[in-house]
Amino acid sequence: MSPLSKPSGDPLDPRALRQALGAFATGITVVTARGSDGQLAGVTVNSFASVSLNPPLVLWSLGNNSPSLAVFAGASHYAVNVLAADQQVLSQRFATSQNDKFLGLEISEGAGGAALLPGCCAWFECRIVARHPGGDHVILVGEVEAFRSNEKSPLIYFGSGYCTLG
Repeated sequence: MSPLSKPSGDPLDPRALRQALGAFATGITVVTARGSDGQLAGVTVNSFASVSLNPPLVLWSLGNNSPSLAVFAGASHYAVNVLAADQQVLSQRFATSQNDKFLGLEISEGAGGAALLPGCCAWFECRIVARHPGGDHVILVGEVEAFRSNEKSPLIYFGSGYCTLG
């Protein structure tokens, strides 16, 4: 078992930190946006969180080295597609750096042109209201303009692997 604290001034072990963070189960989302040049981007994200109900705000974070950063930097909106338990392949698809992640998908267009993926258990269409530096990531805060959900079970990530409820 790892110690609960570290001596002051000693650096944190990144591998141990990642393992400890893996003890927190999260849902899996694919966040999409359309840049000012019309280019679509999508990334698999588990850093999605609710911030406020009034106004309705959500946030997520994107790595500063992400190839999709330029699209999200120029976008007015993003869509959060909450993946269903049967969408592990979609999660893996958007976690890669392949050229056209949307090829062959029957997407719908959401606010600001962000892609809404089929078969998800929830969708949030958000107008970007703030971008904040967050270490090696940028934190994107969005105001929810539209949403919908259904009764599907979500895809969960826990302990470095995919899980489902029940």
